[in-house]
Amino acid sequence: MFLSKQRGSAQSVVSSPDGSVWRSLIGSGRNSSGSKVTPESALGVPIVQNCVTLLAESIAQLPLELYHRKGNGQRDAAINHPLYDVLRYQPNGFQTPYEHREGSQLAAGLRGNSYSFIERGDDGNVTALWPIHNDKVTVYKGGDMLPYYQVGAFPDRLPMRQIHHVRWHSHNYYEGLSPIMLHAEAVGLAQAVRQYTGKSFANGVSVSGVIERPREAPAIKDQGSIDRVLDQWGSKFGGMDNAKKVAMLQEGMTFKPVSMTNVDAEIIGILKLSGVDCARIYKIPLPMVNDLDKANYNTIEQLLIQFVVFSLLPWVKRHEQSMMRDFLLPKDRRDYFIEFNLSGLMRGDQKSRYEAYAIGRQWGWLSVNDIRRLENMPPVAGGDIYLQPLNMIDAGKGMPDLKDPKVRAQLELQQHELERMLAQ
Repeated sequence: MFLSKQRGSAQSVVSSPDGSVWRSLIGSGRNSSGSKVTPESALGVPIVQNCVTLLAESIAQLPLELYHRKGNGQRDAAINHPLYDVLRYQPNGFQTPYEHREGSQLAAGLRGNSYSFIERGDDGNVTALWPIHNDKVTVYKGGDMLPYYQVGAFPDRLPMRQIHHVRWHSHNYYEGLSPIMLHAEAVGLAQAVRQYTGKSFANGVSVSGVIERPREAPAIKDQGSIDRVLDQWGSKFGGMDNAKKVAMLQEGMTFKPVSMTNVDAEIIGILKLSGVDCARIYKIPLPMVNDLDKANYNTIEQLLIQFVVFSLLPWVKRHEQSMMRDFLLPKDRRDYFIEFNLSGLMRGDQKSRYEAYAIGRQWGWLSVNDIRRLENMPPVAGGDIYLQPLNMIDAGKGMPDLKDPKVRAQLELQQHELERMLAQ
């Protein structure tokens, strides 16, 4: 069933719990900065933590629905399907749906892979999803070219139907690359700069200046005398309260201030550039991770759309299609589908939404209840009527007769509906 586990051959294990296979390809986590990078240490870098949790929390809070396809392009929530409660209410015995999806994306964002054990009922439908830590999973490629999973000390290798696997970009198509390990240089620089600044403040290695005595002056061999001179100088001329005081030096002594090193002078710029590199790993616009230097109210909405389309949506599609592959039985895939609802993130500000609703209502592709559903409002009686402008007719039939009572009634209804919608 399984290919050879011998490393280095054409038939090899795809991954290992300690990540040694991928580390041999992309490095051991060490980089030119000398700082060891792991997913856990990378999470301590604020910009990385902000990017990873922004994606995880965004996906976790999106509405997730299991739909049943109807005729004529219609769909209904499949509330009677066994999978519906697992996705919407309780994935397992201790996690909420939010926690499970957040943890899944957090693992995928840091390590490139997310694993969950699929518990199934006698009919084959999913009854629970249990998270599995990445370090406990080894991925194998079977003789049938499908992935198999060794989980911890469990003796049997589990087939695809028992493991829900979400993977990032991959070199071997079976296991995703870790974004953190792939970009260990960028993350390591951010870690090293913060370690440098922290140790500098902790150790107090910088001095404000030095006092020099002439070469021909007799040397002071008593260290106690030297310490007393320095202590007196510091107490009289150090600190804010002693700023701008006039000092007098004797015996030809001079005071020379010590300037900042190039590294100290550029530390803020290095911190900022290392943060920008980390944001680029996840394609997050900087204002989305609280860097508002170049943001303004005119661009925030466009940046949100950019985030949704280029950063969030690829991850959403990975989760959706992995769920479709792993959760739905083959006989159900034509009739059911799983979908995240991103429309709430794409709505824009209130004025823009209402103007768009007015256009959709006036030209006939939105009803009052369609609009109310988009705004998370309950439907109203008579709100399922779709209007159509009277000039939207076959050109060969000419203009409608405005003296016709039915035509006039339709015009009045359109005007009334438009005014009511704008007033809400």
